[in-house]
Amino acid sequence: MNVNNATLLEEAYSFLEQAYYELNHTPERLKERKHEVKDQIEKTGVYEHTFEELQHGAKMAWRNSNKCIGRLFWNTLTVIDKRSATTVEEVADALLHHIHSATNNGRIRPTITIFQPGRIRIWNHQLIRYAGYELEKGTIGDPDSIEITKQALKLGWRGKGTPHDVLPIIFQLDDNEPTVITIPPEIVLQVELRHPEIDISSLQARWYAVPIISDMKLEIGGIDYVAAPFNGWYMGTEIGARNLADETRYNLIPEMAEIMNLDTSSNASLWKDRALVELNRAVLYSFQEDNVSIVDHHTAARQFHKFETNEARAERKVTGNWTWLIPPISPATTHIFHKPYKNTIVSPNYFYQEKPY
Repeated sequence: MNVNNATLLEEAYSFLEQAYYELNHTPERLKERKHEVKDQIEKTGVYEHTFEELQHGAKMAWRNSNKCIGRLFWNTLTVIDKRSATTVEEVADALLHHIHSATNNGRIRPTITIFQPGRIRIWNHQLIRYAGYELEKGTIGDPDSIEITKQALKLGWRGKGTPHDVLPIIFQLDDNEPTVITIPPEIVLQVELRHPEIDISSLQARWYAVPIISDMKLEIGGIDYVAAPFNGWYMGTEIGARNLADETRYNLIPEMAEIMNLDTSSNASLWKDRALVELNRAVLYSFQEDNVSIVDHHTAARQFHKFETNEARAERKVTGNWTWLIPPISPATTHIFHKPYKNTIVSPNYFYQEKPY
């Protein structure tokens, strides 16, 4: 057995031992499965996960995701096996199905759709994302989407030039030319932002309901699934304190401060903080009024504490990236702020990839 095969076999065994223990398989079944995997690797250089292994491996990867505060719900992940998708039409249908199924009329389902290893690459950072147009006078839309918007335009897509144009999905099957599919607007749930006490209609702010990360790879037992879009639901600060507030994104804090008639002449007035809090109130209020799943950062931190308790009971160590786990608003009010975490990468997991364009 060559070095690459030996490494893959070692990673496969490590995964199988943990997964089969958690799934309450007998030592005899584990031994049998190891023999099957070894035989596959020796003959072909790879092996294929059973659906049970794929399902549990994807859940374990969420459980091991150091940057995610929402890991309490790792075992509720809906895993859609689309390794059989071999045509452009089948891949496109699966991606659109993911959006519709995960949205679930606002009751967001944590979902992952897993495609055949190595055959499909999704260009988008998220399946649903607003376009960003770079103009001489500034950016219209999301500045974070400028590069993918340029690619979409090169491939023939045309947006309306508004701040909230939903980008098409771009993906490649094998080495073929990229495919561009427009997402039907009726399956893209969006929330118009309003505030319980302040008229913020002049902001014309909105956000989409489901954050479906689509450019990361899922690694399970040495097998890389480079196309495996997944989602949970939003924590409010992701929208209100980052996407809408960052100076490099929609940068709505100055406009929010103006609406609130705040004194912006001095940082000491804490006008940015006050505007930021009320913008986040608007996000939570609007999603809740529209019956769309969302969680505030205080509740999310309490849920993470329960996750830590559960993991301790299962005798598993919790790893974490502290800089990502603390919320961007009032982090010191959460237990996470006061606790160190080891940022050790554990497999299975989700990993960043180089852009395919």
